[in-house]
Amino acid sequence: MELEHTSGTSEERLPVIFGRNWWNAQEERALRLNSFIAGVLEEHPHARRATLVPPDCNGLNCPTVWMSREQRTLGHTLYVNLARIPFLLSDADLERMATEIADWAPQFLDLDPVHGVRFALYCEQHGIRFPSVRFGLCSYEFVSVVHRRILARALGVPVFNLYGSTETGHLLMENERGEMKASYDTAFLEIVNPDAQGIGELVVTTLTNDYMPLLRYRIGDLAERIERPYASDYVVHGRLRDALTAGDGRRVTTWQVDQCFTGIIGIAHYELRQDENGDCILRFIPDGAGPGEDQLGRLTARLTALLGLPRGIATETMATLVPAASGKFRLTQRITGT
Repeated sequence: MELEHTSGTSEERLPVIFGRNWWNAQEERALRLNSFIAGVLEEHPHARRATLVPPDCNGLNCPTVWMSREQRTLGHTLYVNLARIPFLLSDADLERMATEIADWAPQFLDLDPVHGVRFALYCEQHGIRFPSVRFGLCSYEFVSVVHRRILARALGVPVFNLYGSTETGHLLMENERGEMKASYDTAFLEIVNPDAQGIGELVVTTLTNDYMPLLRYRIGDLAERIERPYASDYVVHGRLRDALTAGDGRRVTTWQVDQCFTGIIGIAHYELRQDENGDCILRFIPDGAGPGEDQLGRLTARLTALLGLPRGIATETMATLVPAASGKFRLTQRITGT
């Protein structure tokens, strides 16, 4: 058996028990839902990866204790990140990470999107590419359109989304057409308490973890099931607790907010906060010189319309943004009074 712990995104960190090799088996099953990735895995049965995630999320690295490369190498995986807040990494830290990845020559990068963006921008600024890398794999937290655009541009490879949790395993995999497909051999998925838009809470019944089976487990995320004539797809809308409230009382999800950033240039990462009166402030870290006035005006107009706000949205440029206690970032957040 193996013992892991959740990152504590929605509550206290919880122990999770599963059989040895269960995690790797269910992960590969999900990855092979993408035919491009399946082809890479056929070509490289023991594909190497370099992982850039918050130390809190991988259960291996400690953000306050230095660890050698040998200590951070486990099987076919090299863990390169030692920092909890990526925007505080020095050029020396990033250079060390880039050198280790180049020496390791992985077939793919396993990325927390925010940590990945900080690293990718450094590589872009210094003209660094990794010829061995065939694709980027984003998981661990919500992948914004701004993250995806920068990662694909800076790394020069396709970037795909893999969704799941420590408790359940990997549940959804983005295929080569951009569709999120369920890994039905791993878990049975339900959408409960849907709103008028068909967006509800994702409930998971696991099928393969005999040591810790879960029955109708509320994972804490909002999702939408899209029925098509030939198949079903899913849209992951983000954490239930991170949903905002529109002026007319509608629930507005992280995914809906993030769609407003489509086509907006000059933002590397952001955080949209809503206070108890419904007023919002958008704080963002710029990509390069940041968004122009027209870009920022278009973005705030979209957000104001989505949320039905009587007043506009304030904006603030930031050098850094801080993650939650779990080590993950919250793109949207409703602040309530104490």
